[in-house]
Amino acid sequence: MKLGRRELAATIDHTLLKAEATEADVRALCGEAATHGFKSVCVNSCWVPLAVSELAGTAVLVCTVVGFPLGAMAAAAKEAEAVIALSDGAREIDMVMNIGQLKSANYAAVGRDIATVEEQCGKAGAGLKVILETSLLTQEEKIAACRLARGAGAQFVKTSTGFGPGGATVEDVELMRRTVGAEMGVKASGGIRSYEDAMRMIAAGANRIGASAGVRMVEAAE
Repeated sequence: MKLGRRELAATIDHTLLKAEATEADVRALCGEAATHGFKSVCVNSCWVPLAVSELAGTAVLVCTVVGFPLGAMAAAAKEAEAVIALSDGAREIDMVMNIGQLKSANYAAVGRDIATVEEQCGKAGAGLKVILETSLLTQEEKIAACRLARGAGAQFVKTSTGFGPGGATVEDVELMRRTVGAEMGVKASGGIRSYEDAMRMIAAGANRIGASAGVRMVEAAE
């Protein structure tokens, strides 16, 4: 599979989640996103107001993370984090699922955790992606996580935080796409560094790519 520059850019969440990211770094990220027509920028929540200001008048969405990167916070803490980010102007939320609860087979708790954030996203007209951290899960747990995210009303399932022991794989993306069906989004994130990497993920079923190397990817698409 090959996509042109514009088509690929429209799938990319241009991402900067490093703890040491500065105001200047975030401004540069937003400038690149506007120039190349990326779908969104994904930043830590303290930078949401700046990103919203920088991207005013563009079609680029502002995305932020909730419960990041471990997913082990109380559900009420994730809800509060989402409420603040949405009120600051975020229009997509990437939340980390409660991985330990999933691995404990406490599926009702995992579903409530997701649904609580989805309720706030729905009120704000924002989209929700659920990060599974696939490298920590068995095949059966990946399937269960996808079903719980879909059942809770999320719009996407996402492979990885980029801070875990592994990133996106073709096999995981294919499994996630089979499990959620054609109606739900699949975001591949973690270790995607080249145009060829992105094409493999899209061919496997991803319709969103999370990466810090978006500029390099779209330049390679030319």
